[in-house]
Amino acid sequence: MTSSQHPAAAQQPAHQHPAIITAGNVTKHFNQTYALAGVDLTIGLGDSLAIMGPSGSGKTTLLHCLAGIISPDSGRIRLSPTDRSAAAEITSLKESGRTALRREVFGFVFQQGLLLPELTAIDNVALAAMLAGMNRSDATQHARAWLDRLGLSEHGHKRIGQLSGGQAQRVAIARAQVTQPVVTFADEPTGALDSRTSNEVLTELLGSTVGRGSTLVVVTHDENVAARCSRVVRLADGRIVADSAMQEAAH
Repeated sequence: MTSSQHPAAAQQPAHQHPAIITAGNVTKHFNQTYALAGVDLTIGLGDSLAIMGPSGSGKTTLLHCLAGIISPDSGRIRLSPTDRSAAAEITSLKESGRTALRREVFGFVFQQGLLLPELTAIDNVALAAMLAGMNRSDATQHARAWLDRLGLSEHGHKRIGQLSGGQAQRVAIARAQVTQPVVTFADEPTGALDSRTSNEVLTELLGSTVGRGSTLVVVTHDENVAARCSRVVRLADGRIVADSAMQEAAH
């Protein structure tokens, strides 16, 4: 992975933490319709950023572009260097390079967890660590430690179908965090949970990410989730129409 200049004109609030991801003029269209129509965004190391907007506004597309899951049609996305990762021009990486980023530098939590039902909770978490290069013994040890941290010490040997929705999402969080990612991307991580369980899972997600100085980027429809993040960006028609950090800086 090689470094390059920051994308021009990306928005950065004056009080923001040092940038970890910088996006400049990012566009993406599907079937001649723009999902992203020129997004400029800077995300700080240690930020918790909620991305909100109506269905079809481009929220998930933006998250997928930032995470290297898909490539934008134009624009640039840059990962800044940290003590755990080198700088990378994400939009210039080949698929193998983006895969390495997703495996070693980024973590992911999705609404339905996307856990492997044929594996136990501990094996789901350990697999993520092994894919990142850890040997089986160490991976299992780290997986057990994360499940213990998230209150699942008695459930490690259960298959996913034997867990409640909240327990399964905690496994998904453990899987995302076992590699100590620099940035965790979460797409509606509490969307399928009741309000009490949602609040508990969000507490654990925030604690396991920004609580150790890394970054959380979460797509959500839930204003309660957004209220607990340090920054909220709102999209409409593929454009950022509001940014709480910019609004705070203006005052």
